[in-house]
Amino acid sequence: MTIADIKKNSETKMELSIAAFKNNLTKIRTGRANPALLDTIHVDYYGSPVPLSQVANVSLLDSRTISVQPWEKGMGAKIEKAIRESDLGLNPASMGDLIRVPMPPMSEERRKEMTKLVRTEGENAKIAVRNLRRDANESVKKLVKDKEASEDDQKRTETEVQKLTDKRIIEIDQLVAAKEQEILAV
Repeated sequence: MTIADIKKNSETKMELSIAAFKNNLTKIRTGRANPALLDTIHVDYYGSPVPLSQVANVSLLDSRTISVQPWEKGMGAKIEKAIRESDLGLNPASMGDLIRVPMPPMSEERRKEMTKLVRTEGENAKIAVRNLRRDANESVKKLVKDKEASEDDQKRTETEVQKLTDKRIIEIDQLVAAKEQEILAV
């Protein structure tokens, strides 16, 4: 493995960490409706748990209501039950074939809990990025120890990896701030 490989590998893994963090943020509830909230819900479909998106069309009716349109007639009750039993605190209502999932307004206390959760997720993402930096630096030190790279290369690479890390951490901080604003907006 060369120094260029180590830098490229670190950058790719940091981007994947940011993508995973963004994915986790979409699952954190704000006052607004978001179809991604229901991504974690699984419905019993002929004896096996299946993601909700594979048995129904999930979309937005308005800014506070998610609509779920089952693809089969008999799935409505099962979908409604799965949403109700999820830990999201949602109360779906059937209207013929359509299931409406209104988003209840969040209390101030709940909003503060959500911002703490966002900060925790952000800190976890930062830890992941820093661990990748540490791994890259250790790989470079191993190359120097094995005399495959010079100490100057090591210093230069550590500086470049640190710049990458700083850039990613700033990006994480910006994502956390934006999500907090979204949660606190009434």
